[in-house]
Amino acid sequence: MSLQNKVAIITGAGRGIGRAAAMRFAKEGVKVVVAEIDSKEGKETVDLIKAAEGEAFFIQVDITRTDDAKKMIDSAIEKYGRLDVLFNNAGIELTGKVEDMSEANWDRLLGINLKGIFLCCKYAIPHMLRQGAGAIINTASIAGLFGLSNEGAYCASKGGIIALTKALAMDYAPSNIRVNCLCPGPTATRLTPDRTAIIEKIPMGRLGKPEEIAAAALFLASKESSFITGHALVVDGGFTAGYKIN
Repeated sequence: MSLQNKVAIITGAGRGIGRAAAMRFAKEGVKVVVAEIDSKEGKETVDLIKAAEGEAFFIQVDITRTDDAKKMIDSAIEKYGRLDVLFNNAGIELTGKVEDMSEANWDRLLGINLKGIFLCCKYAIPHMLRQGAGAIINTASIAGLFGLSNEGAYCASKGGIIALTKALAMDYAPSNIRVNCLCPGPTATRLTPDRTAIIEKIPMGRLGKPEEIAAAALFLASKESSFITGHALVVDGGFTAGYKIN
């Protein structure tokens, strides 16, 4: 995928889609910065990459904190001298109607899912501008494309990611920085509850695999997608293709 010796930061890389992406990117010869708030899980991802003869290092980061986000970017530059890919994958899901959701939980969810992307981009983009190129991938969701009951805050955060992605793409396309987002459907991670009911609604009859979302991220990071920017790539087994009657 033409990414040999490139440098990528992947947030939320301690498990799920983030870990799968870190493993896949490293397999393609990418030097991976494993960014994760949980040090145990982050270090486990690095160990797995190194066991497969890949290159990676771990940095503990809370992406809602300005100092942490800046330190993460600076550490990647200090370690590898450049930054080619930023995969803003970290995110959480909190359910509840707005009348029942506390202000603290609203702020926490929007802080991680949306503000975190803002901060990471804010400090990564200047380095990409100096290099003359870069690729940014943000993990949104099909929940950003339509409303889900009991998911107001989550939908708001993911819809915001899609809109932010498109705005960033417009701002930085002239500088050869591409910005796209992924909209995964139900995927086999800790965030997917009540799997039987969900699987019944998926035309392909199964949950997505983290590795399948990782493959889509790899495509958006590579030269194979060189004329794609501002795009929300849906990876959902046909979930949003239409209404499944039987």
